[in-house]
This record gives sequence, structure tokens and C-alpha cells, in this order.
Amino acid sequence: MVAALPLFAVSLSLAQKHESRHEIDQLEDEWRTAVLSGDVKTMDSLLAGDFMAITPSGTLQSRDETLENLRSGRVHFASLTVTDRKVRFYGATAVVTSLANVMATTPDGQVTGNYRYTRVYVRNGQGIWKIVSFESSRVRLPGRHRHIEFR
Repeated sequence: MVAALPLFAVSLSLAQKHESRHEIDQLEDEWRTAVLSGDVKTMDSLLAGDFMAITPSGTLQSRDETLENLRSGRVHFASLTVTDRKVRFYGATAVVTSLANVMATTPDGQVTGNYRYTRVYVRNGQGIWKIVSFESSRVRLPGRHRHIEFR
């Protein structure tokens, strides 16, 4: 009987991870739908109070700025196709990476093409996943990049 306890714990852990993965996949779909439809109410429910984004141009954007950009229409997505989603868990933190094909208008100008992004979720004290961080980078085609030297 004692030998079965570790096996039960592993099975329970796998079931919890599968459930958490399902939750994150649903939240990612909700985020995509909210961005495409300009649904500020849903976006507001997804973002943590201390949410911070790094835009493709490298600027920081707070939760309030993100919501206001969506509310005002300064950010408008004409299309957003997400592929290659990977979700990793570290305790109460989930890290999502994906490839997004985007056609949008933002305060930084037109955003069109493929972007890699990382979104970080943290499960809060009430057991609810909230987005705490987002960063995106344009995917460069091979041979079309400039050499950048860091010192």
C-alpha cells in the first residue's frame, strides 16, 4: 500500500498539470479574442494589477496604458493567428511562448508580420491565473538582419 502512494502522487501531479495547461490554453484564447474584438472588460480581467509589457519597439507599457490603448482604438488588430504555443510551469507560474502572425495598428505604427512572444501568468492567492508580463519581438528572416555588437 505504501508503494502506491508515490504513484498516486505522480498521477495527481500529472492531472493537475494537464488541468493547468487546459486553463492556460483557454486564457490564451480569451486574450486573443479580447484583442481582436477590443474587449476591454475581458482584458481587464486577464491582466494583473502590476502587469507590464514590452512592445515590439522596446517601450514599456503598463496595465492602464494597455487597457486605454485597447479602449481608445489606438491598438487595433485586423488579424492575429497564433501557432507554435508552448506552455511551461514553474510552481504557480506559467510561461507561454508562441509565434503570432499579426496585422495591427498600434501607437508605435503598423505592426505586420511574424512575432515571437512570451506571456507570463501567475496563479494568485485566490487560485486565478493572471497575466503579469508580456514581451514580443519581430521574427527576422535569415540574411535580413544587421550585425549588432554589444559591448
